[in-house]
Amino acid sequence: MPITVASFTVNTRVYDDQKPGTSGLRKAVKVFQQEHYTENFVQAILHALGDQLPGCTLVVGGDGRFYGREAVMKIIRIAAANGVGKLIVGQNGILSTPAVSTIIRKYKTQGGIVLTASHNPGGPDADFGIKFNCDNGGPAPDIVTNKIYEITKTLKHYKTVSDVDIDIDTIQTVSIDVDGKPFIVDIIDSVNDYVELMKEIFDFASIKKLLQGGIGDMPTFPILINSMNGVTGPYVKRIFSDELNVDNTNLVNIKPLEDFGGIHPDPNLTYAVDLVLAMRDGPFEFGVAFDGDGDRNMILGKKAFFVTPSDSLAVLAANLKLIPYFRKTGVKGFARSMPTAAAVDKVAAKNNVEFFEVPTGWKYFGNLMDAGNLSLCGEESFGTGSDHIREKDGIWACLAWLNVIAELGKSVKNVLLDHWKLYGRNFFTRYDYENCDSGSAEKMMQGIETLIQNPEFIGKKLRYENKEYIVEKADNYSYIDPVDGSKAIKQGLRILFEDGSRIIFRLSGTGSSGATIRLYIDSYEDDPSTFEKEAHLVLKPLINIALELSELRQHIGRDFPTVIT
Repeated sequence: MPITVASFTVNTRVYDDQKPGTSGLRKAVKVFQQEHYTENFVQAILHALGDQLPGCTLVVGGDGRFYGREAVMKIIRIAAANGVGKLIVGQNGILSTPAVSTIIRKYKTQGGIVLTASHNPGGPDADFGIKFNCDNGGPAPDIVTNKIYEITKTLKHYKTVSDVDIDIDTIQTVSIDVDGKPFIVDIIDSVNDYVELMKEIFDFASIKKLLQGGIGDMPTFPILINSMNGVTGPYVKRIFSDELNVDNTNLVNIKPLEDFGGIHPDPNLTYAVDLVLAMRDGPFEFGVAFDGDGDRNMILGKKAFFVTPSDSLAVLAANLKLIPYFRKTGVKGFARSMPTAAAVDKVAAKNNVEFFEVPTGWKYFGNLMDAGNLSLCGEESFGTGSDHIREKDGIWACLAWLNVIAELGKSVKNVLLDHWKLYGRNFFTRYDYENCDSGSAEKMMQGIETLIQNPEFIGKKLRYENKEYIVEKADNYSYIDPVDGSKAIKQGLRILFEDGSRIIFRLSGTGSSGATIRLYIDSYEDDPSTFEKEAHLVLKPLINIALELSELRQHIGRDFPTVIT
């Protein structure tokens, strides 16, 4: 017999700070714990579904961070009261962001609510986040997030039910009668659907042979995987231990923890330093770290040879047909976010593949994929993915690299060296200045924009020591979607030079407090004698030009960035 409950209405107050950023609403946990705060935003998401809401099916899960379990129960109760027909909930409230997209697409649901602040720290004194993914499996586009925000500004009440307390740790189907209408909560294995998809995409037999038997003159190919105590742990265990027979000692931090064990779950050279040191000092040929919700990745070769996200995207693009999935579907197009180094551009041009540059935010890739124009895409913020789902996908990227290595029979470093010989190298770095005073950051950006809008700035020669760069173009980047004609403006300040080098400034929308200034530097070299130089040495002139031009130190009082990648 189903549980029988009645819905009721709760009067609430408006919170004026619920505007979603590039990947949902991210705030400190204490903000979400305010009375009605979480409920308001969830109610606004359901309101925004409009005619799709009655009887719809939604997916719910998250990265396991603090407050996630409580938020799942609130979503279940509000969904029940609002006429949702079914919720598919990950066991323990756990679903990686790529898994949510997988499940939405597989079961053709009307969307999903993802409980994550991605790579932001977790715990009672850290961050939480909620984002909505649409029925294509991807992050909600601006038209939807704007609609959600407008609803939050006038919301006077939300609907919920009482006396519903479902055990989300047990795989089960629970039937509930709400106001005489059926409501189902399906608690599912968090991993199964995603693993099945990965086995359809990649040659697991080839990867397993690589991991067990090595390649070329390497009799073994030991790997090291660090889940940073985020959501990927159960997926890593199932794929790499159970399916590919990797020793469990090579899989570290694979238990999802509410505070990520004190780790900042952002897979870069600063926050994944444990992986860097283990790769530098250990016997491993391949290393990878994933972020809190499983959509980002960092790839390292032997002795901690670092693969930039821009190079990772370009290498996969150049070798995409080695992966079974793309031999079947064909290669439709490549894309990168605007701040990402232009390495994949070279691959697209040489192979006569269509190329797109889009604003930061994975939702911009989704339209291109849905229109059949895009197979592979990536962002410099350690995100890589393909049209198998509509999210970036860390484990997918790791398996893609292993599939390519197995087919080429080369080490990570040799794959890169051979790639640069053919396409040249785009040296790249990103400086992050986190938790800056918002007013000072805005003033700095306004100063840069005023400078570059001066017509006399075009053609200007900028010098540092013996290096000179000539400005070819400068603007505040805007984008018109080639599929639906929608426009995104003020996406970052760009200074483009005649030699292909670039300086880009952006204020990030993924932090939970203050402002994050991101400075991107990109310089192309086709001289083989430069390929193995340290990036910071090659980029030093451009970095200093950018800091002097922006007067960054004077504006925010910082001599050094929080993170360098």
